Amino acid sequence: MPALICGSLAFDNIMTFEGRFADQILPEQLHILNVSFLVPSLRRDFGGCAGNIAYALQQLGGQPLPMAMVGSDGGDYLQRMRDQGIDTRHVGQVQDTHTAQCMIMTDRDNNQITAFHPGAMSLAHGNVITADCGAGIAIISPDGRDAMLQHAAQLQATNIPFVFDPGQGLPMFNGEELLQFIAQATWVTVNDYEAKMLCDRTGLSLEALSHKVRGLVVTLGGEGCEVWEQGVRTLVPAVTPEAVIDPTGCGDAWRAALLYGLEQGWTLVRCAELGNRVGAIKVAHRGPQNYQLDALRAEVAAA
Repeated sequence: MPALICGSLAFDNIMTFEGRFADQILPEQLHILNVSFLVPSLRRDFGGCAGNIAYALQQLGGQPLPMAMVGSDGGDYLQRMRDQGIDTRHVGQVQDTHTAQCMIMTDRDNNQITAFHPGAMSLAHGNVITADCGAGIAIISPDGRDAMLQHAAQLQATNIPFVFDPGQGLPMFNGEELLQFIAQATWVTVNDYEAKMLCDRTGLSLEALSHKVRGLVVTLGGEGCEVWEQGVRTLVPAVTPEAVIDPTGCGDAWRAALLYGLEQGWTLVRCAELGNRVGAIKVAHRGPQNYQLDALRAEVAAA
């Protein structure tokens, strides 16, 4: 059951600040903030939510169908995905803009400051979901605002069940729009910060929201995640990583595991358990698409 992955393809420029952001920022001077961080290391990686999710899902043995938009500089990204066996039929390309660019700076405590230029992502609504798209399940991950609204409506119209995971795109929508997304979606996933914002904007508790979908998951970083189903909360413990090197792309790795489990017809708790394992593997590697899941894939296939 191929998974349609609506989201961004981006180039991630990842920088490491060897100190702590908190030591460089004076709270009483925030109104005249002017700081500079020395970043000895700089690396450019393939990234974006759709790309990261597709990478991990392919590694797990799933069938990703990314739906995204790249710019004139996106040829290498498209070829890389094809070389990995990822179907790019739903990735469009425009020639008068850049592929989305993300600038991520991480400090020694794994806090992050991110700047994002949407580029071609702003035109992602040009990709249209139809009944013959080839997907049996889908996810709406952070993307252009119009694309997220239109793709959710198109998925509902074509009766394709989907996960609504707005991520860092959540602040773009008001309470009415978020409630509409939830009414259209089959599952909802957010992190703990986004969960608070979702509840504030919709005026509903997590318990109440969970009654509107088949399942709601709140990821808690190193504390694991909460699975809400029809008002019942289950805590799924975290998996301790071998090392904590780089959190970039951990959420996308978790999303890929969720999609893989849903493809297989697993319970939501089992999906979350796999997500925690994949996230622990990813965080021990630098960059969003520089880890391997061969051993985990073999284990999952044999289970």
